Amino acid sequence: MEDNRQQYLFGMHPVLEAVRSGRKFDKVLIKKGLEGEQFRELLSLLNDSKIPFQFVPPERLSRIRGAHQGVVACISQIEYVSIEELVNNALAVTDTPVFVILDGVSDVRNLGAVARSLECAGGNGIIVPAKGGAAINADAVKASAGALLRLDTCKVPNLKMAAYYLKQSGFRLIAATEKADRLMYDTDMTGPCAIIMGSEDKGISNPMLELSDDRVRIPMSGQISSLNVSVAASVMVYECVRQRLNAAGK
Repeated sequence: MEDNRQQYLFGMHPVLEAVRSGRKFDKVLIKKGLEGEQFRELLSLLNDSKIPFQFVPPERLSRIRGAHQGVVACISQIEYVSIEELVNNALAVTDTPVFVILDGVSDVRNLGAVARSLECAGGNGIIVPAKGGAAINADAVKASAGALLRLDTCKVPNLKMAAYYLKQSGFRLIAATEKADRLMYDTDMTGPCAIIMGSEDKGISNPMLELSDDRVRIPMSGQISSLNVSVAASVMVYECVRQRLNAAGK
């Protein structure tokens, strides 16, 4: 059986009514082969509301406790903001916001730990993909020590489009990758910036690397060649803090 620390809403009609009322969901699981007028209406509403959905085999739904009738919605633990709201909210409180973009990071504990470090450092928000990233569920909120309830979190259908928007809004995109030639100390993080972190196995995707304004690495002297992504994100975020404190003469 799948857990039950994730909260679910079961059934076609309840999910339809919840979407109509503006309820936020992480995603909706729909049994493959489902048909009918209500099914088509649900798809239309999900697309209009930009709620991710996935067609799954019946066996997947049977692992979730509840009378699902072919439709299960995973209830969001937090309120997401759009990329426009993320930027506007941040610029309303500081001229130099810092965001973290998670590209393919799928472990909820890593997501939570990144959010915790970012919030402690005075960061302004976190950007995650709607598909292929960690679920923001109760475990993620717990791992963040509540930071995910304090930070603006933006879930986007396309990371590239979000990156384009940030660049057009004056943000510098800094990709943290062990393959970079430059050290993190050698790039300017004192202005508005977004730090891109990739998954531990695949790293940052090529499209996001190509969009980055700079690629930097964390200096490593030990025999182990990489850090856990949440630790690496903390190091990057606090290098940003160090640079800003130095620029302010503190």
